[in-house]
Amino acid sequence: MKIASIAIAAVALVGAVAAATVVFLRQDETPEPAIALDVPAQIAHPDPLRFEPGRTEEYEQAAAFGLSHVLFEKSPGGALASARRTARFRAMVDDATSDTGIDPDLVEAIVLLESAGRQDVIAGDDPANAAGLTQIVAGTATDFLGMRVDLEESRRLTRLLGEAVRRGDDVQAARLRAERRQVDARFDPEQALAGTVRYLTEAKKVFGRDDLALVSYHMGIGNLSDVVRAYTTRQDDPVDTIVRDADIDYARLYFDSSPSAHRASWELLASFGDDSQTYYWRVLGALGIMHLLRSDPVRLERLAELHDRVPSAALVLHPPGVRDRYADATQLRDAVARGVLVSVQPSSDAHFTIDPQLERALVPLTDGPSAYLALRPRAARFLAFLAAKVHDLSGEERPLALTRAAYDEEATTTLTPRDPGAAADADMHATGFAFDIRRRYGSGAQAAAFQWTLERLEALGLIAWTRGRSVIHLVVSPRADVRA
Repeated sequence: MKIASIAIAAVALVGAVAAATVVFLRQDETPEPAIALDVPAQIAHPDPLRFEPGRTEEYEQAAAFGLSHVLFEKSPGGALASARRTARFRAMVDDATSDTGIDPDLVEAIVLLESAGRQDVIAGDDPANAAGLTQIVAGTATDFLGMRVDLEESRRLTRLLGEAVRRGDDVQAARLRAERRQVDARFDPEQALAGTVRYLTEAKKVFGRDDLALVSYHMGIGNLSDVVRAYTTRQDDPVDTIVRDADIDYARLYFDSSPSAHRASWELLASFGDDSQTYYWRVLGALGIMHLLRSDPVRLERLAELHDRVPSAALVLHPPGVRDRYADATQLRDAVARGVLVSVQPSSDAHFTIDPQLERALVPLTDGPSAYLALRPRAARFLAFLAAKVHDLSGEERPLALTRAAYDEEATTTLTPRDPGAAADADMHATGFAFDIRRRYGSGAQAAAFQWTLERLEALGLIAWTRGRSVIHLVVSPRADVRA
């Protein structure tokens, strides 16, 4: 898939408050209105964790949406301010990519993701680390890209620059920045962009694809080559030949590598531990943000506001005023009676159980505590699917413990755990789409399987989740539909 069409796909998904659309539903549920962000439909029914070839664009759209929250959460000054800073370098980006075959939108997205448009930023305090507009490591700059980096002088000037900034000496700070650009090309925006374009050009020669070249920008050409070979077991063939013969794109490499399929490539991807394996999806999200900045900044501002209010994409899945919230126990019981909420009392062969702490918390709710053991049908099916998948992957017989399901707004104070990770968006429980799982596992294998399943379901855009001290808080997409 060419980067130009990737950008279009990302834009369609990071686009903002959607107009009304037709959503295909089961008979047991009421129609769901369209929601903010074009949340992707089901990837692979009934098991979204089973890879389906030939659906690259759908996987890319889902992952760009599912992993975009970090772009809003960590953008300095907010996503809108970061996008505006990034846009100031667009003319330089166009010049750097002219006649190279590298898409300028892609390079601009790298700038947003890597530095949020800040040309002097350093990862940590040492210029040996990633630095500059496109966050190039000193060793890569000198050894691979032929850029000038006098590291000791760069360190000295960086120290003096910090002192000048702390004194408020703007004139001295400007002089030191200019001097540093002369000895460390990474801090010169034009040279940094040129270096990034050279890297992508060389990486594309190795992999033969834009998407894999982009993945390697963070992961490294050697590391990604190892992953490709592990996926195919063709250890002695050139990587470009393997990619071409096996028709491998990054959607396939990522989503078809798992604890149960292509385990060797999955273990390599998981071993990097620095977000390398999700880098591509976040760049696609950045592509969409930059497009929205130019096409509809009001939508981008609204989207940023939804992301900023809670520590996950929960409000993007269920914006205020779109999903009914149950005000009191009467409304909750009525929803159960009408089948809008369904019981989640586990059967004998279920792989989850009700946490005794939840049962104790429900004792004071004498108006019908059974209503608090219910969820929306989609969320209930999702809970059963999640528990069964973790069991299949880990072989652990001890079930996951459900410690919160639906509750009304009046019961929020009583039922919300004293846990910042669960309390931040506790009102999601009043939609019937949220539940909590106790962070107490039968084995390390069960914990690892649960973690992988959460990460993959998030990458598919099917959940938003946060980790608290004692619970995992999950919010299920209104379009998630699975079977255990």
